[in-house]
Amino acid sequence: MRIDAYTHFFPAKYFQALVDSKVPDIGKRVREVPAIHDLDVRRKVVDSFPDYRQIICVALPPIGTWTSPDKAEGIARLANDGLKELCDKYPDQFAGFVAEVPLTAPDAGARESERAIKELGACGVQIVTNVNGKPLDRPEFEPFFAKMNQLKLPVWVHPTRTAKTPDYVDEQKSLYEIWWTFGWSYETATFMARMVFSKTLDKYPELKILVHHFGGIVPMLEGRIGPGWDQLGARTSDEDYGALLKQLKKRPINYFKENFYADSAVFGGEGATVAGKMFYPLEKIVFASDCPFDPEKGPMYIRETLRLIEKMDWTKAEREQVYYKNLERITGKTFVK
Repeated sequence: MRIDAYTHFFPAKYFQALVDSKVPDIGKRVREVPAIHDLDVRRKVVDSFPDYRQIICVALPPIGTWTSPDKAEGIARLANDGLKELCDKYPDQFAGFVAEVPLTAPDAGARESERAIKELGACGVQIVTNVNGKPLDRPEFEPFFAKMNQLKLPVWVHPTRTAKTPDYVDEQKSLYEIWWTFGWSYETATFMARMVFSKTLDKYPELKILVHHFGGIVPMLEGRIGPGWDQLGARTSDEDYGALLKQLKKRPINYFKENFYADSAVFGGEGATVAGKMFYPLEKIVFASDCPFDPEKGPMYIRETLRLIEKMDWTKAEREQVYYKNLERITGKTFVK
């Protein structure tokens, strides 16, 4: 059995609220990807692969970008109730769901995380790498991380950035979708670094963070994260980063390898898969395809990710860890009986 740990689907009521919000470009986007909102199309995609089920969560845009803070929690509840309903009705396709939680309103993320996990049975919760441009190591977001440390279930982390973040400081916007192709991978790595150097991971040792796309650029930058950051402070004169380095409980690179889980959704990239496999310990890797965001609107990245996992020099038992056992361990759920 293969449990796809990171896939996206819009429940009907949430999808209608999103469309009604008139978010720019959302209409174009969803029309081109029917498997993200058309239940019949999506179920056919899932059923086209034997011994395969999905964990579902909503996709971007983040709630906080199109909903006011006072309404964000209600919209999140709409999403999570809809995801729960789909899993209950179609358990052969949807093995579980990841709750969407808003971080734009004080304590809303912590409150909805607890409700979704304890009342709805969510596998964990999803957040994005920044909240309307704010880094997540700010004090205002600490109640959320404290709650997830207490609940001991994973936080799925999705990168977010738009064309409004320019490639160069003298430009007004990012060109050629560079904000997506490179920007999202940078966002993920930056989020991870802020969790490390803010000492959030030291403060909350039970925190389980699952980063999308093998952590973006992290695996290929092992040398910079390792020996490079062992010299933290050597390049900076206006901050005492050397003192911060001494305060950390372990080397920076060890946090990246030991304190994060990473999924295998890399758009069919063999080099990225090899790099992720080499960087993360086996027990930190989970299978995910990012369905349905691919040229075939659902099947291609599932097929290619499965092919690449089978191509790696893992034993059958090791592949089972990646396919479902690691996910079962960190969520406390039983997906394969």
